[in-house]
Amino acid sequence: MSVTIKGRRVICLGELLIDFVCTDIAQGLVKGENFLKKAGGAPANVAVTITRLGGHVRLAAQVGDDPFGEFLIQTLQRESLDTSLIIRDSHEPTTLAFVGIQHDGERDFVFCRGADGHLAQRSLPADFLNDSAIVHLGAATGLLDGELHHTYAAVARQAKEEGKMLSFDPNFRSGLWGGNEPEFVHRCEPFLEIADVIKMSEEELALITGHANLARGCHCLHDRGATFVAITLGPRGTWASHRDGEQMLVPSIEVNAVDSTGAGDAFVGALLFRFMRRSARVITSRDFVTDVAWANKVGALTCTRFGAIDALPFLADLGE
Repeated sequence: MSVTIKGRRVICLGELLIDFVCTDIAQGLVKGENFLKKAGGAPANVAVTITRLGGHVRLAAQVGDDPFGEFLIQTLQRESLDTSLIIRDSHEPTTLAFVGIQHDGERDFVFCRGADGHLAQRSLPADFLNDSAIVHLGAATGLLDGELHHTYAAVARQAKEEGKMLSFDPNFRSGLWGGNEPEFVHRCEPFLEIADVIKMSEEELALITGHANLARGCHCLHDRGATFVAITLGPRGTWASHRDGEQMLVPSIEVNAVDSTGAGDAFVGALLFRFMRRSARVITSRDFVTDVAWANKVGALTCTRFGAIDALPFLADLGE
């Protein structure tokens, strides 16, 4: 099965929030005391990645009508990102996330959820998907109870009805689900059935498909309908699987990692950017592996600086 890109830009939908990143390395949130305020949110990270690489993207999100919301909008405007779909909520504060770096380099999170979870489809222009080729859904909070969950489902259906490529990243965060992993998996199901592109971590693949074996887990996702599956494996690289092609480990590059926040989002943004550059060309299995290798480099470089958006590389950083 072949997939062709038709359209001008990517639409990202969901979180736009403040990350308070603990700069006390290997201390996590329990022992950490020093924090930096950074703009973040998974869909926002994806959108800025695409912009920094030279692509066309719009972000649909909601922030509080407060100083944090203003900071986020100004941050995106400095990135030359289209902010026309950023809605200010006069009733809910901007969502905050506290991010700690543990001794193994992984992160722990605490979310203080606010305006992002109240993004309603009725608040968006009826034609906001018109000039898009790809719609990306990847908010950690996008499957929680609330208006954003309903908006995700409605936009996903609309995107498929209009022939858009749909990208889905479940972005599982254990702290958001209170041990209720079965409900999280259940809420992923409708998106797995219609997504063309699925990006997951190794842990998410095992949780959602029930298969720890990468090949079997990917086959499960292809059987549901996905053409492109990318399983990120941290410094080992990415397991790339195309429905009509082989599966293989695509190595990453070696970097001095200090903060992995946003690395997965940078990978997704880079992958979708490469897809868009192919314009009306059919994306083959070989194309996919090439694009995954390039996206691995973008994700790895993101780990070399603190924060998410601040750490995202520009095209020039990749030697292009």
